[in-house]
Amino acid sequence: MQTIANLKERDRVQEVYLVKNVVHARQKSGSEYISVVLADKTGTVDGKIWDPDSPGIEDVEPYDYAHVVGEVTVFQGQNQIKITRIYRAVEGEYVPEDYLPVSPYDLEEMYTRLLALSHSVKQAHLRQLLDVFFENASFKKMFSQASAAKSLHHAFVGGLLQHTLAVTELCDVLAERYPVLNRDLLITAALFHDVGKVKELSRFPMNDYTDDGQLLGHIAMGYEMISSGIRGIEGFPPALASELKHCILAHHGELIYGSPKTPALAEAVALHMADNMDAKMQHLTEAFETIEPTDHSWQKKDFMLDGSFRRTGYYE
Repeated sequence: MQTIANLKERDRVQEVYLVKNVVHARQKSGSEYISVVLADKTGTVDGKIWDPDSPGIEDVEPYDYAHVVGEVTVFQGQNQIKITRIYRAVEGEYVPEDYLPVSPYDLEEMYTRLLALSHSVKQAHLRQLLDVFFENASFKKMFSQASAAKSLHHAFVGGLLQHTLAVTELCDVLAERYPVLNRDLLITAALFHDVGKVKELSRFPMNDYTDDGQLLGHIAMGYEMISSGIRGIEGFPPALASELKHCILAHHGELIYGSPKTPALAEAVALHMADNMDAKMQHLTEAFETIEPTDHSWQKKDFMLDGSFRRTGYYE
């Protein structure tokens, strides 16, 4: 496969790529051209169709997989593909995983670890609520394939699963270290804290906010999903329901970051810290992946973390 990251000037291209965007425009001369953004899991590249009426040029839409024939050129220091032929690929002519960012960890193995944590919850009503979701095959597929964000961290297939597992494992450590924490409540809240993201974000390759994602957000949608699940469990203690729902509503920590409530339970504080830690460490991990291991220079300011960072050195 001719991956986008390995394309060089003057390379002849004959490959299937994911079409991310299509824009019809006009040159200064008035003649029409089409600009497309092509993608695979290694990156994106601009493509230009200078003669849209030439033979071999078919209409393609965003999120189509398309056969692309052309030549790599360089414009303002960036690769472009001068496209001479483009047409839709049909299912079976491509492997979606070659075009989508995917968690580096095995999804099935992560879900097995997630279930082990769910099964460790002893309180009967919490365990029943967890089983309603995580033992459901349809939910498992949706949850395992979902992204945890559009761009900032864990923005890949399996991102929600990877993030949830990390947060829950961190909470497990905190519960062992601090007896003040109710482990069953904390583990349950950690497993559910971002469950609304299965509805907030559309599936890949789009991975964009749904209408409800824009209007409601994952915290509100997660609260509704859990509330609905609780209503279906006979005898669920009202106080326990309120404590669990509070943890979900407060897990962003501050009102300015979208939390409808600030943490008012020890478990909500612990969940917020674990969630914040994993999000920020994953964000740094992804940022450092673009930097050579030998590069210890200061990077440009990171606006998510409000600071500049560099790699540490290695010392004997």
